[in-house]
Amino acid sequence: MSGQMELESVPGVGAKTAAALRELDDPEAALRDGDVASLARAPGISEGRAARIARGAIRAEHDDPGGFTATKRAREIHEDALALLTDRTVTDYAAKRLATIYPSGVRSRIEEVRAFAESAMAREPDPAVLDALSAVEPLAEPGDVRVRDRCLATRDAERYADAQAAIPEVSVEVVDDARQLAELARSYSTVVALDEAFAGVDVDGDVRVEPNALEEPESVVPERVLTFFARNRDRIRAAAEVHRVADLDAPCDPETLLSALDQLDEDGSVSGDEELDRLATAVDDLDAAVSTAESVANDHLREAIEEQDVTIEGTDLLSLVERGAGVDSLLQRELADEYADAVEKARDHLVDALALRDMEATARRAFPDEPAYPVEHSEDVVARLREELTAARDQRATRRKRELADDLAEIREEAAALVDAALELDVELAIARFAADFDCTMPELTESEGVAIEGGRSPLLDVPFDEVEPVDYAVEGVTVLSGVNSGGKTSTLDLVALVTTLAHMGLPVPAASAQVGRISELHYHAKTQGTLDAGAFEATLREFGDLVADVDHRSPAAADGTEADGDGPAAGTDDRPVMVLVDELESITEPGASAKIMAGILEALGERQATAIFVSHLARDIREAAETDISIDGIEAKGLENGELRVERSPVKGKLARSTPELIVEKLADDGADDADGFYGDLLGKFE
Repeated sequence: MSGQMELESVPGVGAKTAAALRELDDPEAALRDGDVASLARAPGISEGRAARIARGAIRAEHDDPGGFTATKRAREIHEDALALLTDRTVTDYAAKRLATIYPSGVRSRIEEVRAFAESAMAREPDPAVLDALSAVEPLAEPGDVRVRDRCLATRDAERYADAQAAIPEVSVEVVDDARQLAELARSYSTVVALDEAFAGVDVDGDVRVEPNALEEPESVVPERVLTFFARNRDRIRAAAEVHRVADLDAPCDPETLLSALDQLDEDGSVSGDEELDRLATAVDDLDAAVSTAESVANDHLREAIEEQDVTIEGTDLLSLVERGAGVDSLLQRELADEYADAVEKARDHLVDALALRDMEATARRAFPDEPAYPVEHSEDVVARLREELTAARDQRATRRKRELADDLAEIREEAAALVDAALELDVELAIARFAADFDCTMPELTESEGVAIEGGRSPLLDVPFDEVEPVDYAVEGVTVLSGVNSGGKTSTLDLVALVTTLAHMGLPVPAASAQVGRISELHYHAKTQGTLDAGAFEATLREFGDLVADVDHRSPAAADGTEADGDGPAAGTDDRPVMVLVDELESITEPGASAKIMAGILEALGERQATAIFVSHLARDIREAAETDISIDGIEAKGLENGELRVERSPVKGKLARSTPELIVEKLADDGADDADGFYGDLLGKFE
């Protein structure tokens, strides 16, 4: 599954989706593994869409035509089964990942999921693990990283376009010569030149010539990696906690990973670097430190003047005035030492307050030697100091970012694997919880027709699961299931459908044991509400006609496992094994006609060697209308007790179950005091 045409051959993947998938490191592996988390990292692909794409890829991998759920009710059973699983997930991811597990008639796909499910059932759903999973989410790719303090430069228009596509986080500029490169260096703290022609060019500023920068974008924009880890820090930490609590083998050393994460601030900047913190603080505090230094100098000089007795001879004063001398000259002549001390204190304060090292000489020039009162700083020198500090801070930050980004980039795949493993654990635990909650076992999937269930209990009933009575039922070929009203015929049909569906999903089933013949299609027709009009009646007959006819009228399945035209089954041949479940088809028309129609359908299904169970109150009439022997099973009522039916829920093979009216008549006939003329006995004889 590599190359453009093969990616686009996956159902549901067009040219646009294929282009998005190619942004992943290994889209083929993600598709092959049904890796929803990885697929969802592709631009513009949500987890729900990723699950649909994964299903399509799985079907393509196993040459699965789809269409297992061939009717609306069959699809509802599949949805109900899936809901039982997803209700036991902690993460949204796991729920979507479980949606890639669908019922299939292809042995290789079923076996693939069975192996996964059997491994999952060995998991212990520890509450501490489930609690840790609550904070795990798939990793997110930040799409808003923008870096304004550096740029790329090139002389080539084609490389300009390549640079914009490869590193969209920074500006890309076209330059013709070293002069233009120097202009860029004055506007950006770092300029990365992409052309060898600029090697050896001497310009002021941080200009790096890196012809291979487009192949290593993290070296230019370490923020790409750092922002990724900063945004996903909590998710990665949660995944590490899941591994710790669940005692999973981690794909990397969690402590090393967490230690690297501790060096990141929430905004993706580097933390824990004393030198960087010193420079950043110096830039932020520069103006305040200069102002305070001026105050220190002026306070010292003021005190010195106040304490100093200055005596000036008249002739000296006249001479100073004639020369236009002011207080500066007086300071230089009479208070030179005190002024020098004041300036030195200002310089010391500025250096100490900013914890300056390499730039101490520049800082000291901020206060000139020439006497003046009040003492004032040199704007030009302070501006130069600010430039030097800012450049040093930015260069240090970039260097530390690159170092940390290099370290994190090396373990990025392992971090993703750490999170993916935690999410996949949630999928496994959902299956384990499902199996434990409903006393499930792995069914035996056979190549023979029919289904055999022992101790089956349906979790789809509207009663607590521990109150559900177990059912034993086995069917081979075509059978009519008879029984009293509210005796459990429909719930038995649902149980057979659920066990069959789960078995073909590769999942455990709610039974003590089960053998399920492998089929390609499940046709489940629910009970019709009321008699159908002529058009609907004809449409229903056409459905069964298409099912049993020699000519294949079936339509292809849609990419996501549903059918392209609604209720129609998948494309295939008429000898594909099917199971047909029908609930009280007699309601579609008059009882006499219904019995004849059902007899004909059952005969045709028998000739096709399909497995079929028809629930009907017309079992006796169907048997009489059929030209071949048709098996009849019955859910037997033991009798009435205080007006309530007592029912044996497991169908009895070869037994035509008595109806509720027959039981009531029998009860009245047995009560001799109320049957003096034998009326009830005569009525009872009509049922024989």
